[in-house]
Amino acid sequence: MKLPVRIVLSLLCAAMVLAAPFVLSSPKLLEDAQWEIIDEIDSYESGLMSLLLPTARAEEEADVYALPIDQSAGMAPKADLFTENGYEDDSIRVQMETREGGKKDLIWRIAWVEIASPTQLRTAYFGKNVKANKQDKVTKLAPAKNAVVAMNGDNYAQESQKHSFIVRMGEVRQTKLNKTKDILIIDERGDFHIFLNSKDADNFEKNTGHTIVNAFMFGPALVMDGEVVTEKREYGFNPEGSQPRSAIGQLDTLSYVLVIADNASGSDTKGVNHKELAEFMKELGCREAYNLDGGNSAIMVFNNQRYNNTYGRERDLTDMIYFVSAVPEA
Repeated sequence: MKLPVRIVLSLLCAAMVLAAPFVLSSPKLLEDAQWEIIDEIDSYESGLMSLLLPTARAEEEADVYALPIDQSAGMAPKADLFTENGYEDDSIRVQMETREGGKKDLIWRIAWVEIASPTQLRTAYFGKNVKANKQDKVTKLAPAKNAVVAMNGDNYAQESQKHSFIVRMGEVRQTKLNKTKDILIIDERGDFHIFLNSKDADNFEKNTGHTIVNAFMFGPALVMDGEVVTEKREYGFNPEGSQPRSAIGQLDTLSYVLVIADNASGSDTKGVNHKELAEFMKELGCREAYNLDGGNSAIMVFNNQRYNNTYGRERDLTDMIYFVSAVPEA
């Protein structure tokens, strides 16, 4: 078994101090050398321990940039920090990308996102509370919430009131299971948890000790534990058909990707099916990925501008998912 780092360094320090008299003739030089060695080892040890404890640094940074878990907006992004294809400040990094797909005129719209605090991953809805069914345009809601980048959610108003599992920023609409749907839960750490056919989703907090901040019931699950979900089952939302699709995935801790399978303006290309979308999300490196409302609901907004062309028009929706800066103006 290896000795702890501190013991090894202490032994090294002692050996160097004992050897110093043989190479330094002056007592003053000896004393100075001893303190110099000790200072260097303390500095090295401190730096080494900081490398060994990245989690502690991440948690400290998350606390600094923590935002309220409610429907309040994020901090206003700095206009001069936007580029044509990205945004970056001390709390968030967003990189926009477009790729041509394997089908004619198919375009993938991609937003790569890294944040300092899980509270920067937020959801918003139209209306006074999560139980309201008011709908409007994401291009209107995104600027109101200071979104750096945003996309459609699951448009939960269309779901059955009797069997829905919907939570937005800790506010519960309903948590009744629908065994025909997969559920995505995002906890207080910003981590994704997907439940096939809703199984055990209602026991999430009890079983894990973590808190549900957001929950979606659209689906299906696309990627779980880094692998494409291939379970054969009946699922709604035209799983075999080709149409514009939207999805969100978690790559790593506080690292995410937003994706829309889009068609070029004026193109007859319909989009992709669930299997093609799942394979693409795995290709991007997702450890978890989930399908959201597609068709003409699929929309991405960056720097208050629509980023995709889907069907050439914007549909009124219930909700959106968005990422914000957490750097105060001051």
